[in-house]
Formats: sequence, structure tokens, C-alpha cells
Amino acid sequence: MTSLESSVARARSLVAAAGDGRVVIGVVGAPGAGKSTLAAALASHLGTADAAVVPMDGFHLAHSELERLGRVERKGAPDTFDGGGFVSLLRRIVARDEDVVYAPEFRREIEDPVAGAIPVPRHVPVVIVEGNYLLLDSSPWDEVPGLLTESWYVEAPEDVRLERLVARHVSFGRTPEAARAHALGSDQRNAELIAASAHRAALRVDLSPTVGS
Repeated sequence: MTSLESSVARARSLVAAAGDGRVVIGVVGAPGAGKSTLAAALASHLGTADAAVVPMDGFHLAHSELERLGRVERKGAPDTFDGGGFVSLLRRIVARDEDVVYAPEFRREIEDPVAGAIPVPRHVPVVIVEGNYLLLDSSPWDEVPGLLTESWYVEAPEDVRLERLVARHVSFGRTPEAARAHALGSDQRNAELIAASAHRAALRVDLSPTVGS
């Protein structure tokens, strides 16, 4: 199991090995495991001029589309994302042909994605992509690993992860009872699917002492 400090050192070694090439690190984990925490920490240690963070959450389908599909209660499942759009963005990031590639960002305050919110300039050598389904073996997610330099799986003790997840849901307006029901229901089904893909990661990272997503 790797710590945050070792992860930073690993990222720097990948950058050194890449020379002038771009490094794309995929950070995977179940909801509440610490993906966002690790991605932000890596970017902070590497410096804003040298790293950009692109969350997969920006490819959530709009709430209105989930309503049309009857999938609101399963928001966060693989089919509630624009997986094809996510793969296309990764291809552009890897190709590095454009001065700036813009990624969408999910805004929890409105529960919808916002297009063009995250700039990824061509000169940035490291892009940290974080999300739930970077290691799934079903289409279109199975195209993601081939676009990553390396993938890391973040994990935490189950009780810690669930505590973080419930606290997050409460912070965004759910009652404690509703938050726990969601964490143990729809979120848990997603977590089990994500955990089944963990063996495909090159590295496992433990962030249990910290709070993450």
C-alpha cells in the first residue's frame, strides 16, 4: 500500500521518465475513498503550472436527461455518464495537439455539469484524471486504461469511507437518515463495481487518515 508521500514521488518519477511527453495519471476509487483528495494533493505538490486535474464527474448526464431516462435514483452508475465524451476528451488530452483543451466540471450546488470549466493548456506536463470507472472492462470505459500513463486505486477502510460519504451527502442537503440510505444503497452498488476493477491498477494508495471523495 502506498502513502501520499510515495505517490508524489512516483508522479515525479513518471514525469522524469516521460521527458517532454505528457503524463496522464488515472486516480480511481469508490465514492468517499479519497480520489479528489489525492488528485488535489498531487496537483499542489507538483505545482499549478505543472499539473491539471480533470474529474470524470464533469461527464455526468444532465439531471433533466436522467429524469427522461428514469435514472435519477441511480445517478453515479456507469450508464449515467457520457462515457464516450469522456474517452474523446482523454484522447485530446493525450494528443496534446491543441493550445488548450477544456473539460467540464460537475457542480454539486446545482447537481449538474458545467461545460468548458477546466482548462488544460498544452504546456502542462501532468494531467491527473480522477473518477470511478477508469478501470471498468465494459465499453466505452475499457478504452480508458490505454490512454493513461498509469492508474492508481485509492482505498480506505469501509467504515471510514462510508462515514465520509454520509457526511458529504448531509453537507449537500440530505437528512442523516436519507444520506445513510443513499450511501448504503445506490452508492454501495457503484462502490462494489468499482472495487471489482481494482486489480487493474498499477498502484494502490491509502488515504484513510484524510477526508476525501
